[in-house]
Amino acid sequence: MLGAAAAVVTLAGIQAVGSIVGPVILALTLVIAVSPLRGWLSRHRAPVWVQVAVPLAVVLLVLAGMVAVLSLAAAQLAILAPTYSTQFNTMVADLQHWAAGLGYGSEQLNKALSSFDPGKMIEVAQGVLSSLLGVLSSLFLIVVLLLAMSLDAPVFSRIVDAAARERPQLAVALKSFTSRTRRYLVVSTIFGLICSALDVMVLAILSVPLPLLWGVLALITNYIPNIGFILGLVPPALLGLLEGGPKTMILVIVAYIAINVVIQSFIQPKFLGDAVGLSTTATFLSLIIWAWVLGPLGALLAIPLSLLVRALLIDSDPDSKWTAALISGRLPDESPKPPAEPSPDVPAEARPGGAPVQAEPPPRA
Repeated sequence: MLGAAAAVVTLAGIQAVGSIVGPVILALTLVIAVSPLRGWLSRHRAPVWVQVAVPLAVVLLVLAGMVAVLSLAAAQLAILAPTYSTQFNTMVADLQHWAAGLGYGSEQLNKALSSFDPGKMIEVAQGVLSSLLGVLSSLFLIVVLLLAMSLDAPVFSRIVDAAARERPQLAVALKSFTSRTRRYLVVSTIFGLICSALDVMVLAILSVPLPLLWGVLALITNYIPNIGFILGLVPPALLGLLEGGPKTMILVIVAYIAINVVIQSFIQPKFLGDAVGLSTTATFLSLIIWAWVLGPLGALLAIPLSLLVRALLIDSDPDSKWTAALISGRLPDESPKPPAEPSPDVPAEARPGGAPVQAEPPPRA
């Protein structure tokens, strides 16, 4: 009960300063993602400023690209929304005729349709894009944090190596956190690119407007576990409904479900393996908790945040192997160790069985 109460208080405190904690964790995750590039430059004896400038430039290009794509998608939705009023009125008339043929009264149908406004639905889609764009709104703070962490990364690595003598478990846990986070980002990016390419092809075949934008949006939302592809599905499904009717919308939904569920649920976990160390239930709960604490940024960083908490509170404690098993969904290694051979200096009473060992008689002449 004390631990649960402390967790609630800690999460509430993090939520209160979420505008600071969120950019810090995002900057840490990005620094971890580009650390192999910095290591490669260090091994090739590049100058220190190059080791800092090149990874920082790569991260800034990625952030700028994400801001540009999300801003363009939100602007295009705002431009396209008024142009579909005619299509919406036609859809309403067709739906009224279809309902009248089934014997339903037009009054109840009109009342139900009066609450349905495509402008409101597109506003919902714009809200999704705006919330993702708000993740990167404090870009200046993120850039400053990236610069500071890039400068301190080599020193921090040496500190962790030095701390391994006194706290070996904590040092191993922190190194495991960085490797798992990096592998999670790499695998998620690769499969996100595959999903995005397939989504763009499907949207182009179905003549949905702006397929490339929705493909990039699908790549970004791929980092949100479990429900990310649903957020990326909303804008193209709405445009499919207004552009080609219910049939196009249904085809877009079916294609997204088939592509993302097959890849993310059946193929991607096999490649991730033990990289994340979180069970499906723990992943979904972490998404709910961190989205509540940090908002959209918490949803994007749910896995790295959970891995950091696991490294600091569970993996660094040698007595918490069963807690780690509950979170990862895997049993700890219970293979028994072979008994150590007794030393010749150990007294007979301390040997297994407590019986003295009979000495062999000396050889006869």
